[in-house]
Amino acid sequence: MKRKTVYVATTFDTKSEEAFYIRDLINATDLLVTTVDLSTKSSDSQFDTTFSAQDIAAHHPQGAASVFCGDRGKSMVAMAQAFEKFMLSRDDVAGIIGLGGSGGTSLVTPAMQALPIGLPKLMVSTMASGDVSNYIGASDIAMLYSVTDIAGLNRISRQVLANAAHSIAGAVKFVIPEVKNEKPALGLTMFGVTTPCMQAISAQLTDKFDCLTFHATGTGGTAMEKLAASHLLDGLLDITTTEICDLLFGGVLACGPDRLDVVAQTEFPYVGSCGALDMVNFGNPNTIPAHYKDRLFYPHNAQVTLMRTTKEENQQMGEWIGRKLNACNGEVRFLIPEGGVSALDAPGQLFWSPENDAALFEALEKTVIQTERRRLIRVPYNINDPRFSDEAVNQFHQIWNKK
Repeated sequence: MKRKTVYVATTFDTKSEEAFYIRDLINATDLLVTTVDLSTKSSDSQFDTTFSAQDIAAHHPQGAASVFCGDRGKSMVAMAQAFEKFMLSRDDVAGIIGLGGSGGTSLVTPAMQALPIGLPKLMVSTMASGDVSNYIGASDIAMLYSVTDIAGLNRISRQVLANAAHSIAGAVKFVIPEVKNEKPALGLTMFGVTTPCMQAISAQLTDKFDCLTFHATGTGGTAMEKLAASHLLDGLLDITTTEICDLLFGGVLACGPDRLDVVAQTEFPYVGSCGALDMVNFGNPNTIPAHYKDRLFYPHNAQVTLMRTTKEENQQMGEWIGRKLNACNGEVRFLIPEGGVSALDAPGQLFWSPENDAALFEALEKTVIQTERRRLIRVPYNINDPRFSDEAVNQFHQIWNKK
């Protein structure tokens, strides 16, 4: 059996000293190391690496010339594409560690995102103290802030890079044995304001299913759908679709425009609902766009502010979701919680608005073309009422048993 190796990837024309330092530290733990040069400045750069920049560039669909084109921006994009193709061609990857600033991080992390979840991935980056969502995507990449710039070895960088080397080595050496789980896996979506519902659903299904709950923070839904697209899930209880609010109205926890497409692609059993479609998420009050200044807000905490969706926005969301559901030919049940779509959208709570909710529900009913397999179901309870979760479980069992 081929022995697996830890890949060390960076631009060796600027970070060779640091990369070789990490290589030697990992080698000292009795692990194999493969070094990969991602330099883009010259097609004839030569370093003592396992794979040269030319080797990697050759994996670009249009050839190495697309990488070494003389335009830095285009070169970086092309090298990132080539490196992703290269990594996906390898069958000896035990783990991967990358080094970089903003450019280097954008070179390495797309390949990391493409690798399987669970494979150790560590990016040492000057960008790790800021918003890293674009670098991580829906993957399990660990980000380590370099503190000083990655521009030579010094008293700080030696310690940070040593911690990084030993972290990736530890993750590779101390692998938890895979647990054989014969229960089908389900993806569930949850937000703080739909937690009681999802806890109740999970509790009722856990005996027969492996329930994987995803926090609906933009990347949560994306991660769930990535697993579904890879057929690592067998069904979805997508009760909390709140990321769609942020996508359509400029919130900070937005999903991508392809949200719900995987339901049509896989035809997995799907039970969805309107969880937290009453709110758009922003940061602290100073970050809210000026054109929203007269809206109804709820300070969730010091760094999160929720904005109540309007009648017009609810109508738009209902139409958007409805068009997505119409593309689904598998078993689909979409539940309408007439008693409110979140903990804040309930009698006596700040976001309670039957009129706004009605606009959402009516838009869904006008847009969705209902069939025997694609149905909207009105449920006369708040989404967190135990009777709502009972109905969601009941509907899921019905369509699961049709498989």
